[in-house]
Amino acid sequence: MELKKTLGQHFLIDQVVLKRIVSAVESLGPLNTLIEVGPGMGALTQYLIESPIKDFYLIEKDDRFIVELPKKFPSLKGKIFHQDVLSFDFKKELDREVTIVGNYPYNISNLIMFWIIENSEYVVNSVGMFQKEVAKRIAAMHGSKDYGILSVLTQSMYEVEYLFDIPAEAFDPPPKVVSGVIKMQRRQEPLADYTKLKRLVKAAFNQRRKMLSNSLKGVQFSNPNAFDLVKNLRPEQLSLEQFCALSKDLI
Repeated sequence: MELKKTLGQHFLIDQVVLKRIVSAVESLGPLNTLIEVGPGMGALTQYLIESPIKDFYLIEKDDRFIVELPKKFPSLKGKIFHQDVLSFDFKKELDREVTIVGNYPYNISNLIMFWIIENSEYVVNSVGMFQKEVAKRIAAMHGSKDYGILSVLTQSMYEVEYLFDIPAEAFDPPPKVVSGVIKMQRRQEPLADYTKLKRLVKAAFNQRRKMLSNSLKGVQFSNPNAFDLVKNLRPEQLSLEQFCALSKDLI
């Protein structure tokens, strides 16, 4: 089959890497419901289907694979959603907690992450493959040049672990970049209100080279003293905990 550039298709073919990803999924513990996003020709599916998962579903956008996947995996007939993952409605389709795994297209990596975060009431765990640059941003700690909006918002909801790199030659066709795999496990409670935190970090990192006294000039806090303690710092110097605490004082 010819690959569709519009879908950012690069198929993972390295069997050792595929098995490492399955091991990462299995390390999350007993799984009730697993959704694989973008299974393509089923390279990862063939291993996941052998794992002790109670309910296994696929989300695939490509019309061609929708035809082929049920032939290859008869037990998944009726469990394949033919749609764009970003339009997947959990409440309508699967009103339950799930684990997500996928080799995500580079061109929608950020959108995929926001889709997961904003559906955190459903997405308990995730193992995802991203462009390494994006994966590092998701897992970055404060003080790092990779630390930013995606780092803070994701880590306020999930404990994030960067697992390993995937070289370009593990894919067909090989992408021009290295990929990375991250594991995410939902916190018992979010560290902050998502809407407030998102507003704060977007304002802060919109001018990441400036001190917070400049980038947050128009933002009001119920406890100005708390802001005074950090106003001379740049956003990447503020820890996750500090951002979350500051967001609670946001008016």
